[in-house]
Amino acid sequence: MSSKTKNTSASTESFIPIKTIINNMIELDDGNKVAGVKVFPKNIFILEEYEQFNVIDNLKNLYNTLDFEFWLVVTDRPVDIAVYIAQLQSQFNSTQSSLARKLISQDLQKARQFINNDVTDVEFYILFKEKDVSLLQKRVRLVINGLAQSGLASAQANNDDLRMLLESFLNGGQNTEFGTVLS
Repeated sequence: MSSKTKNTSASTESFIPIKTIINNMIELDDGNKVAGVKVFPKNIFILEEYEQFNVIDNLKNLYNTLDFEFWLVVTDRPVDIAVYIAQLQSQFNSTQSSLARKLISQDLQKARQFINNDVTDVEFYILFKEKDVSLLQKRVRLVINGLAQSGLASAQANNDDLRMLLESFLNGGQNTEFGTVLS
């Protein structure tokens, strides 16, 4: 009997059917590709009531015209406001007016409170999968145009967006900045 034993337990990565993320798509092991549209948030509740209904009706129309499976995904993404704070500090240092300095100081205090409370931004995605890349791109354009008719800005989800989505769901929102450990 051999003293060497083969480890047959699968790694966590083997349970996830993702081959790679490239060209703004997640390539799956079965040949399907996942792509999507990032929808930029818009507070429709500050609009007039008839405008709110128009946005909602146009979204209903869009969803009813989609003749393929899709997923609506909402996730939180951490926001780095360090650059904003640095700009405020620069303005504070270069301003002579005591009133302006007081206002900038108050903004700096508020911004520092946000840092201590883990500021996040909500992001919205519409994702879908397909083997045919040209059909996938056609669907991306269809959704972007439909959202534009609803008054919502959007863009194709890029590689970074897709990686962030996977991190959000697979790692509880924690970024994985460490390297691979080999045994």
